[in-house]
Amino acid sequence: MPHPTDSSASRAGRHAFAALIVANLFLALGPWMVRLADVGPVAAGFWRLALAVPLLLVLAWHGPGRRARPEWGIVVMVILGGLFFAADLAAWHYGILRTKLANATLFGNSSSFLFALYGFIMMRTLPKAMQAGAFALAVVGTALMLGNSYELSPRHFAGDLFAILAGFFYFLYLVVIDRARKRLGPMQVLALATTTAALPMLLFALALGETVMPENWAPLVFLSISSQVIGQGLLVYAMGHLSPVIVGIALLTQPAVTALIGWLAYDERLSATDLFGALLICVALVLIRLPARESKAE
Repeated sequence: MPHPTDSSASRAGRHAFAALIVANLFLALGPWMVRLADVGPVAAGFWRLALAVPLLLVLAWHGPGRRARPEWGIVVMVILGGLFFAADLAAWHYGILRTKLANATLFGNSSSFLFALYGFIMMRTLPKAMQAGAFALAVVGTALMLGNSYELSPRHFAGDLFAILAGFFYFLYLVVIDRARKRLGPMQVLALATTTAALPMLLFALALGETVMPENWAPLVFLSISSQVIGQGLLVYAMGHLSPVIVGIALLTQPAVTALIGWLAYDERLSATDLFGALLICVALVLIRLPARESKAE
Protein backbone atom coordinates (compact mmCIF):
# COMPACT_ATOMS: atom_id res chain seq x y z
CA MET A 1 0.00 0.00 0.00
CA PRO A 2 1.49 3.40 -0.95
CA HIS A 3 2.32 5.81 1.81
CA PRO A 4 -0.10 8.78 2.07
CA THR A 5 2.80 11.22 1.84
CA ASP A 6 3.99 9.57 -1.38
CA SER A 7 0.49 9.86 -2.82
CA SER A 8 0.20 13.55 -1.96
CA ALA A 9 3.66 14.23 -3.38
CA SER A 10 2.68 12.43 -6.57
CA ARG A 11 -0.45 14.56 -6.92
CA ALA A 12 1.58 17.73 -6.37
CA GLY A 13 4.11 16.62 -8.95
CA ARG A 14 1.45 16.40 -11.67
CA HIS A 15 1.45 20.17 -11.92
CA ALA A 16 5.24 20.57 -11.84
CA PHE A 17 5.79 20.83 -15.60
CA ALA A 18 3.01 23.41 -16.01
CA ALA A 19 4.49 25.34 -13.07
CA LEU A 20 7.91 25.24 -14.76
CA ILE A 21 6.53 26.75 -17.98
CA VAL A 22 4.63 29.47 -16.11
CA ALA A 23 7.78 30.18 -14.07
CA ASN A 24 9.76 30.87 -17.22
CA LEU A 25 7.03 33.16 -18.55
CA PHE A 26 7.26 35.32 -15.44
CA LEU A 27 11.06 35.18 -15.25
CA ALA A 28 11.23 36.43 -18.84
CA LEU A 29 9.53 39.67 -17.73
CA GLY A 30 12.59 40.57 -15.64
CA PRO A 31 14.73 42.34 -18.29
CA TRP A 32 11.75 44.49 -19.31
CA MET A 33 11.19 45.66 -15.73
CA VAL A 34 14.93 46.31 -15.26
CA ARG A 35 14.80 48.51 -18.37
CA LEU A 36 11.81 50.43 -17.00
CA ALA A 37 13.30 50.95 -13.53
CA ASP A 38 14.82 54.35 -12.70
CA VAL A 39 17.67 52.82 -10.67
CA GLY A 40 20.86 51.08 -11.75
CA PRO A 41 20.56 47.51 -13.10
CA VAL A 42 22.31 45.92 -10.11
CA ALA A 43 20.23 48.08 -7.75
CA ALA A 44 17.13 46.79 -9.53
CA GLY A 45 18.33 43.28 -8.71
CA PHE A 46 18.66 44.28 -5.07
CA TRP A 47 15.08 45.58 -4.91
CA ARG A 48 13.86 42.46 -6.71
CA LEU A 49 15.20 40.45 -3.77
CA ALA A 50 14.63 42.84 -0.87
CA LEU A 51 10.97 43.54 -1.67
CA ALA A 52 10.29 39.81 -1.97
CA VAL A 53 11.86 38.82 1.37
CA PRO A 54 8.89 39.66 3.70
CA LEU A 55 6.36 37.85 1.50
CA LEU A 56 8.61 34.83 1.02
CA LEU A 57 9.21 34.56 4.78
CA VAL A 58 5.45 34.54 5.37
CA LEU A 59 4.93 31.90 2.68
CA ALA A 60 7.80 29.84 4.12
CA TRP A 61 6.31 29.99 7.62
CA HIS A 62 2.89 28.85 6.44
CA GLY A 63 4.14 26.43 3.79
CA PRO A 64 4.62 22.66 4.01
CA GLY A 65 7.47 21.48 6.20
CA ARG A 66 7.71 24.61 8.33
CA ARG A 67 7.76 22.59 11.55
CA ALA A 68 10.69 20.47 10.44
CA ARG A 69 14.05 21.75 11.67
CA PRO A 70 16.49 21.58 8.72
CA GLU A 71 19.97 20.20 9.13
CA TRP A 72 22.70 22.81 9.43
CA GLY A 73 24.43 21.37 6.40
CA ILE A 74 21.35 22.06 4.27
CA VAL A 75 21.04 25.60 5.67
CA VAL A 76 24.68 26.37 4.86
CA MET A 77 24.25 24.94 1.37
CA VAL A 78 21.19 27.13 0.66
CA ILE A 79 23.03 30.20 2.00
CA LEU A 80 25.85 29.41 -0.42
CA GLY A 81 23.23 29.11 -3.17
CA GLY A 82 21.94 32.56 -2.27
CA LEU A 83 25.44 33.98 -2.68
CA PHE A 84 25.71 32.28 -6.09
CA PHE A 85 22.37 33.84 -7.04
CA ALA A 86 23.53 37.31 -5.98
CA ALA A 87 26.71 36.90 -8.02
CA ASP A 88 24.64 35.76 -11.01
CA LEU A 89 22.28 38.75 -10.90
CA ALA A 90 25.10 41.25 -10.36
CA ALA A 91 27.29 39.86 -13.14
CA TRP A 92 24.44 39.55 -15.64
CA HIS A 93 22.96 42.99 -14.95
CA TYR A 94 26.43 44.54 -15.11
CA GLY A 95 27.19 42.71 -18.34
CA ILE A 96 23.98 43.92 -20.00
CA LEU A 97 25.39 47.46 -19.96
CA ARG A 98 28.58 46.40 -21.79
CA THR A 99 27.38 44.06 -24.50
CA LYS A 100 24.44 43.54 -26.81
CA LEU A 101 21.28 42.19 -25.26
CA ALA A 102 21.42 39.13 -27.54
CA ASN A 103 24.98 38.37 -26.40
CA ALA A 104 23.99 38.72 -22.74
CA THR A 105 20.97 36.46 -23.27
CA LEU A 106 22.97 33.83 -25.13
CA PHE A 107 25.88 33.64 -22.68
CA GLY A 108 23.63 34.05 -19.63
CA ASN A 109 21.57 31.06 -20.73
CA SER A 110 24.64 28.82 -20.79
CA SER A 111 23.36 27.72 -17.38
CA SER A 112 20.47 25.94 -19.12
CA PHE A 113 22.81 23.66 -21.07
CA LEU A 114 25.13 23.13 -18.11
CA PHE A 115 22.22 22.16 -15.86
CA ALA A 116 20.85 19.72 -18.44
CA LEU A 117 24.29 18.11 -18.74
CA TYR A 118 24.48 17.97 -14.95
CA GLY A 119 21.19 16.05 -15.03
CA PHE A 120 22.64 13.38 -17.31
CA ILE A 121 25.73 13.11 -15.08
CA MET A 122 23.57 12.69 -11.97
CA MET A 123 21.50 9.99 -13.67
CA ARG A 124 24.76 8.28 -14.71
CA THR A 125 23.40 7.56 -18.14
CA LEU A 126 23.78 8.76 -21.68
CA PRO A 127 20.80 10.64 -23.14
CA LYS A 128 18.23 8.56 -24.97
CA ALA A 129 17.59 9.29 -28.63
CA MET A 130 14.52 11.38 -27.82
CA GLN A 131 16.37 13.37 -25.15
CA ALA A 132 19.38 13.95 -27.41
CA GLY A 133 17.05 15.11 -30.18
CA ALA A 134 15.26 17.51 -27.83
CA PHE A 135 18.57 18.90 -26.59
CA ALA A 136 19.81 19.40 -30.17
CA LEU A 137 16.58 21.16 -31.20
CA ALA A 138 16.83 23.46 -28.17
CA VAL A 139 20.41 24.38 -29.09
CA VAL A 140 19.52 25.06 -32.73
CA GLY A 141 16.38 26.99 -31.76
CA THR A 142 18.31 29.22 -29.36
CA ALA A 143 21.04 29.83 -31.95
CA LEU A 144 18.46 30.79 -34.60
CA MET A 145 16.65 33.17 -32.27
CA LEU A 146 19.81 35.01 -31.26
CA GLY A 147 21.72 34.63 -34.53
CA ASN A 148 20.34 37.79 -36.13
CA SER A 149 21.51 40.12 -33.38
CA TYR A 150 24.42 38.21 -31.83
CA GLU A 151 27.82 39.75 -32.48
CA LEU A 152 31.35 38.92 -31.35
CA SER A 153 33.38 42.10 -30.98
CA PRO A 154 36.28 43.39 -28.86
CA ARG A 155 33.93 46.18 -27.74
CA HIS A 156 31.67 43.58 -26.13
CA PHE A 157 34.38 41.38 -24.62
CA ALA A 158 33.99 42.62 -21.03
CA GLY A 159 30.19 42.37 -21.15
CA ASP A 160 30.32 38.92 -22.75
CA LEU A 161 32.71 37.76 -20.04
CA PHE A 162 30.38 38.95 -17.28
CA ALA A 163 27.41 37.26 -18.99
CA ILE A 164 29.32 33.97 -19.18
CA LEU A 165 30.26 34.35 -15.52
CA ALA A 166 26.59 34.99 -14.68
CA GLY A 167 25.55 31.80 -16.49
CA PHE A 168 28.09 29.79 -14.49
CA PHE A 169 26.94 31.27 -11.17
CA TYR A 170 23.29 30.58 -12.04
CA PHE A 171 24.20 26.98 -12.86
CA LEU A 172 25.78 26.62 -9.40
CA TYR A 173 22.66 28.17 -7.85
CA LEU A 174 20.44 25.65 -9.69
CA VAL A 175 22.58 22.73 -8.52
CA VAL A 176 22.31 23.87 -4.89
CA ILE A 177 18.54 24.37 -5.15
CA ASP A 178 18.12 20.96 -6.79
CA ARG A 179 19.90 19.30 -3.88
CA ALA A 180 18.19 21.37 -1.18
CA ARG A 181 14.71 20.63 -2.55
CA LYS A 182 15.18 16.99 -1.58
CA ARG A 183 15.15 18.06 2.10
CA LEU A 184 13.19 21.34 2.30
CA GLY A 185 9.97 22.80 0.93
CA PRO A 186 10.17 25.25 -1.99
CA MET A 187 9.31 28.38 -0.01
CA GLN A 188 11.78 27.53 2.76
CA VAL A 189 14.56 27.15 0.19
CA LEU A 190 13.64 30.28 -1.74
CA ALA A 191 13.12 32.49 1.33
CA LEU A 192 16.53 31.57 2.75
CA ALA A 193 18.35 31.97 -0.59
CA THR A 194 16.65 35.31 -1.34
CA THR A 195 17.37 36.74 2.11
CA THR A 196 21.02 35.72 1.79
CA ALA A 197 21.38 37.27 -1.68
CA ALA A 198 19.82 40.67 -0.90
CA LEU A 199 22.68 42.25 1.11
CA PRO A 200 25.47 41.33 -1.37
CA MET A 201 23.37 42.82 -4.19
CA LEU A 202 23.09 46.10 -2.28
CA LEU A 203 26.84 46.15 -1.68
CA PHE A 204 27.50 45.48 -5.39
CA ALA A 205 25.18 48.35 -6.40
CA LEU A 206 26.82 50.78 -3.97
CA ALA A 207 30.31 49.72 -5.08
CA LEU A 208 29.36 50.49 -8.70
CA GLY A 209 28.03 53.90 -7.71
CA GLU A 210 24.53 53.18 -8.99
CA THR A 211 21.38 55.06 -8.12
CA VAL A 212 19.71 52.87 -5.50
CA MET A 213 16.64 54.77 -4.29
CA PRO A 214 13.87 54.91 -6.93
CA GLU A 215 11.30 57.60 -7.59
CA ASN A 216 8.97 55.19 -9.36
CA TRP A 217 8.44 52.00 -7.36
CA ALA A 218 6.01 50.31 -9.77
CA PRO A 219 8.55 48.52 -12.05
CA LEU A 220 10.55 47.31 -9.05
CA VAL A 221 7.49 45.99 -7.20
CA PHE A 222 6.33 44.21 -10.36
CA LEU A 223 9.87 42.86 -10.92
CA SER A 224 9.97 41.48 -7.38
CA ILE A 225 6.52 39.86 -7.48
CA SER A 226 6.76 38.49 -11.03
CA SER A 227 10.38 37.34 -11.18
CA GLN A 228 11.28 36.49 -7.59
CA VAL A 229 8.06 35.46 -5.85
CA ILE A 230 6.12 33.88 -8.73
CA GLY A 231 8.87 33.02 -11.22
CA GLN A 232 11.51 31.70 -8.82
CA GLY A 233 8.81 30.29 -6.52
CA LEU A 234 7.32 28.11 -9.26
CA LEU A 235 10.78 27.19 -10.55
CA VAL A 236 11.98 26.00 -7.14
CA TYR A 237 8.71 24.08 -6.65
CA ALA A 238 9.05 22.36 -10.04
CA MET A 239 12.68 21.43 -9.37
CA GLY A 240 11.49 19.22 -6.53
CA HIS A 241 9.55 17.05 -9.00
CA LEU A 242 11.36 17.23 -12.36
CA SER A 243 14.78 16.15 -13.56
CA PRO A 244 17.51 18.74 -14.21
CA VAL A 245 17.40 17.75 -17.89
CA ILE A 246 13.78 18.89 -18.26
CA VAL A 247 14.37 22.02 -16.16
CA GLY A 248 17.48 22.96 -18.15
CA ILE A 249 15.76 22.74 -21.54
CA ALA A 250 12.63 24.50 -20.26
CA LEU A 251 14.77 27.47 -19.16
CA LEU A 252 15.45 28.12 -22.84
CA THR A 253 11.87 29.34 -23.28
CA GLN A 254 12.89 32.60 -21.60
CA PRO A 255 14.73 34.09 -24.64
CA ALA A 256 11.67 33.33 -26.78
CA VAL A 257 9.33 35.11 -24.37
CA THR A 258 11.77 38.02 -23.97
CA ALA A 259 11.86 38.42 -27.76
CA LEU A 260 8.05 38.45 -27.84
CA ILE A 261 7.99 41.16 -25.14
CA GLY A 262 10.48 43.20 -27.15
CA TRP A 263 8.19 42.93 -30.17
CA LEU A 264 5.06 43.96 -28.27
CA ALA A 265 6.57 46.64 -26.02
CA TYR A 266 9.33 48.14 -28.19
CA ASP A 267 8.35 47.12 -31.73
CA GLU A 268 11.48 44.97 -32.03
CA ARG A 269 10.30 42.94 -35.00
CA LEU A 270 10.62 39.15 -35.03
CA SER A 271 11.91 37.59 -38.24
CA ALA A 272 10.80 34.27 -39.69
CA THR A 273 14.08 32.83 -38.36
CA ASP A 274 13.25 34.02 -34.84
CA LEU A 275 9.80 32.42 -35.00
CA PHE A 276 11.21 29.16 -36.35
CA GLY A 277 13.79 29.09 -33.55
CA ALA A 278 11.04 29.59 -30.95
CA LEU A 279 9.06 26.77 -32.57
CA LEU A 280 12.04 24.41 -32.31
CA ILE A 281 12.36 25.18 -28.58
CA CYS A 282 8.65 24.39 -28.10
CA VAL A 283 9.09 21.09 -29.98
CA ALA A 284 12.09 20.29 -27.76
CA LEU A 285 9.92 20.77 -24.67
CA VAL A 286 7.36 18.32 -26.00
CA LEU A 287 10.00 15.73 -26.91
CA ILE A 288 11.83 15.95 -23.57
CA ARG A 289 8.58 15.06 -21.79
CA LEU A 290 7.84 11.97 -23.88
CA PRO A 291 10.38 9.59 -22.24
CA ALA A 292 9.07 10.50 -18.77
CA ARG A 293 5.48 9.84 -19.80
CA GLU A 294 6.37 6.57 -21.49
CA SER A 295 8.24 5.35 -18.38
CA LYS A 296 5.22 6.17 -16.23
CA ALA A 297 2.96 4.28 -18.61
CA GLU A 298 5.17 1.21 -18.31
